[in-house]
Amino acid sequence: MNKPHLHPRFLVPCFLLAVTSAACALGAESEAVDAIYYNGKIVTVDDDFRIAEAIAVRGDRIAAVGSTQDVLKLAGSQTRRIDLEGRTVLPGLIDSHVHPTGASMYEFDHVVPPMETIADVLRYIKGRADVLEDGEWIVVSQVFITRLREQRFPTRQELDSVAPRNPVMFRTGPDCALNSLALKLSGIDRHTTIDDGQPGKIEKDPVTGEPTGILRSCRRLVRYETPKSLKKPSLEDRVAQLEALLRDYNAVGLTSISDRSAGDSAIRLYEILHERNKLTCRVFLYYSINAQQPLAAIRQRMEQASRHPLHKYDDRLWLRGIKIFLDGGMLTGSAYMRKPWGVSRIYSITDPNYRGLLYVPPDKLYQIAKLALDHQLQPTAHSVGDGAVHALIAAYEQVDREDSIQGKRPCITHCNFMSAEAIDKMRRLGIVADLQPAWLLLDGATLKKQFGEERLAYFQPYRSLFDAGIVVGGGSDHMQRIGGMRAVNPYNPFWGMWITLTRQPRWTDQPLHPEQRISRREALRFYTINNAYLTFEEDKKGSLEEGKLADFIVIDRDYLNCPLEQIKEIRVLRTVVGGKTVYSKRSERPHP
Repeated sequence: MNKPHLHPRFLVPCFLLAVTSAACALGAESEAVDAIYYNGKIVTVDDDFRIAEAIAVRGDRIAAVGSTQDVLKLAGSQTRRIDLEGRTVLPGLIDSHVHPTGASMYEFDHVVPPMETIADVLRYIKGRADVLEDGEWIVVSQVFITRLREQRFPTRQELDSVAPRNPVMFRTGPDCALNSLALKLSGIDRHTTIDDGQPGKIEKDPVTGEPTGILRSCRRLVRYETPKSLKKPSLEDRVAQLEALLRDYNAVGLTSISDRSAGDSAIRLYEILHERNKLTCRVFLYYSINAQQPLAAIRQRMEQASRHPLHKYDDRLWLRGIKIFLDGGMLTGSAYMRKPWGVSRIYSITDPNYRGLLYVPPDKLYQIAKLALDHQLQPTAHSVGDGAVHALIAAYEQVDREDSIQGKRPCITHCNFMSAEAIDKMRRLGIVADLQPAWLLLDGATLKKQFGEERLAYFQPYRSLFDAGIVVGGGSDHMQRIGGMRAVNPYNPFWGMWITLTRQPRWTDQPLHPEQRISRREALRFYTINNAYLTFEEDKKGSLEEGKLADFIVIDRDYLNCPLEQIKEIRVLRTVVGGKTVYSKRSERPHP
């Protein structure tokens, strides 16, 4: 059959129709998404806590969340399709409180074994004395007395017995215990007093007046020298160790962290990883501020932070907060309390009126808070005891009387011991906080022995905080070691969630104030959208919604419905940050 002859005037419209069709096809292809995860249980953690079946990713953002049928319509020829096979997807988890640059270097020289008894501590010290030269310092870091079976400091005499020719420092938080040689080399004896205007207390035997070896919040008096035999890390070593730790954070589901005391050298390590496109966790930085410095020096450091290039928002690395230390620690007996600690064998407290240590006077605390807010920096302070919590709230109240702090999200770090009054004021002022559930499980038995049940009614009071509408975020205060459950303060967030759901301290058979438990949904918010709110990023991450950053994890069981005891056993199968897989189970390497 002969084809019909077309007049030339018909050829132009036909040509245009063909071009238009091709352009439409190209346009549709360019709008296609990069990846679709479908046939799963997508826990969005949005306002309605919606459960979806599929999630689509375009670039580093979430393009759609919905049913498998609807989301698959967005696929193009180049779209990767990942069948979840019914598995659960959660928003990327966020840890509100870590110290990665130090933690990653903890075992750079040698592996440090777990220590649960005084005998373990002494065995480790003796082992170090055997390999170090006489006179070289031995340091045991962050082995908390609340986590030792004996629930006490090792004595000066015990430390002497295993390392008589080496100075020894058992360092635990802001406090430490020294052996006789360490005291001698530091010039500390029965006549030593603290007269430098800074906080601290040298514990002395009430009968002999001799120092017991325990120093509270005055480790600056110790004339420590780094052993010459220790391996000295290069800058590249530090970068590599930090990169390894961040990838291990990814392996337990963490996609964002807050470094709550970052100095200049630490910030440089993050910058290097960011420049190399190897920053696999988003990092919010709290700049370290020494509150013992004169106010002029503190102001200068605040100005330095506010002028820093990282103070401009970057969803990978943002310098937006500052942190000071307001009191000591509950793990060592120096947290500042509203009532006396009481004479204690556990904490070696002999003064019945001792309330712990408060490092910053009220007026200076107010000035620091005001300076931070004036420089668009979120202030926070290490505030463990209820006395410190009330002192910080009072400082924020004073700032608020001059200029409202609503929406500025001033923060309290730790706030383990609280009160109904503190919670009400936090609600009214819009104060946020970060808490660490690990301490409830690891230290609850010792705290109950020290303070009794009644005084712990507002110890980590999650139910009261959530009911009051206060935004609190969950973290670990990870300090040492790489490994989600072998670290000092384990950073596996599912373990932390499980603690908030059970409130069961180890070594006990009863939960600690079970009325303060929260629900599974609240525990998940605690490690996702709440932590995003703490860092002013709730519109960018923390839930799985269209337009937000594509940070999410795939896990091996249904968090919302699995047996309660299985929550702490949840394993991450895949971690996605900005649409890119940064961890998958296939690449997991077990830690020693």
